Amino acid sequence: MASAAEQLASNLNWGAIGKATELKKRLWFTVAALVVFRVGAYIPVPGVDPHALAEIFAQNAGGIAGMLDVFSGGSIGRMSVLALSIMPYISASIIMQILTSVVPTLEALKKEGEAGRKKINQYTRYGTVVLATFQAYGIAVGLESQVATAGPVVIDPGLFFRFVTVVTLVGGTLFLMWLGEQITARGVGNGISLIIFAGIVAALPTALVQTLELGRTGALSALFIIAMAIGVVAVVAVVVFVETSQRRIVVQYPKRQVGNRMYGGEASHLPLKINTAGVIPPIFASSLLLFPATIASFQGGAGEPGWMQWMATWLGHGQPLYLLAYVGLIVFFCFFYTTVVFNPTDTADNLKKNGGFVPGIRPGKNTAEYLEYILTRLTVVGALYLSAVCILPEILIARGGVPFYFGGTSLLIVVSVTLDTVTQIQAHLLAHQYEGLIKKARLRGRR
Repeated sequence: MASAAEQLASNLNWGAIGKATELKKRLWFTVAALVVFRVGAYIPVPGVDPHALAEIFAQNAGGIAGMLDVFSGGSIGRMSVLALSIMPYISASIIMQILTSVVPTLEALKKEGEAGRKKINQYTRYGTVVLATFQAYGIAVGLESQVATAGPVVIDPGLFFRFVTVVTLVGGTLFLMWLGEQITARGVGNGISLIIFAGIVAALPTALVQTLELGRTGALSALFIIAMAIGVVAVVAVVVFVETSQRRIVVQYPKRQVGNRMYGGEASHLPLKINTAGVIPPIFASSLLLFPATIASFQGGAGEPGWMQWMATWLGHGQPLYLLAYVGLIVFFCFFYTTVVFNPTDTADNLKKNGGFVPGIRPGKNTAEYLEYILTRLTVVGALYLSAVCILPEILIARGGVPFYFGGTSLLIVVSVTLDTVTQIQAHLLAHQYEGLIKKARLRGRR
């Protein structure tokens, strides 16, 4: 049955989208929601001088602000009401995932099923409000201290400006969180991921035009631009291959007799991804490394400690120490986050409870040790893969003079979200085809 479904999915007629009414509604809703997101990215926060802000942001674009501006679709550079984007919600979700593995109460809540999941989601929303409030207040205070040649960034600094900024930015984050949930429920794909995807992709046309303009003026050679285009295609192919690759562990279920019928005896498999941690390691690693440079640049070099100057110099883009620390942090977070999201002991216990076993491995502790051994080897490969994908764009940005920030994290998000969305569209088309076959069968039965 599974092979027949896979064969049908591989032979799907994409022209059938026009006949799938439900899928068309979902697609149009998704597009409309993303358009609303892009419109909101151009609504500015009250009380901010856009010209002074653009000058300050251009000076600090190499720090964490540049990376976050890519994820927010340029909202930070314009200081729009959606400047915080959906990042506080993602941070709260990651923190909650870690806490559910550490705090026994939350771990028990996670095992309660749908009711427990709703409570955890509610706690995540509360955490989003707290994180967004702290970040918004920090942005408000930071903006008040910035002065450009065109004048101060904040027109009328004070308590009222801070209050308005916090309310506006927190409200924008909560709106995006709600919009993402609506896309997930009524659209196609994961709403939160699609919002980040839309923000990243929105900056690509401008970046492409800038690159071609530099090629026209001679700042970048035509050979370099062609080589970069070929490299991007090759990296995307590698990412697609690795992200869809699995290590399938065979699981056997014993036969059992119920009445006069025999059940079980089937062989299944436990899929383990090569990159179990996803894009979390690069996000955490780049954020930690860019903080020193960002703090130093916002202080403007006046009276800052010597150690901060040293870190800002040696932890800049493309520096050997930066690349080495980047790889080390990616490897560390790969193992750390994989340990959080996948517990071999719990998986082995669940297999044992359901009567499943890995052929040649005793159930229980031995199965857990075997799964941990396999997972460790996969994580090593996944960490090396993530390091290579993330280091290559950093070298291009630093050494090649590429005029935009499009790191490995952005590339991973774009490819992963595209694969997930296409898979969900295929699932909807597959369900539509099954419904058509069932209707035809019923009509034939009536005749």
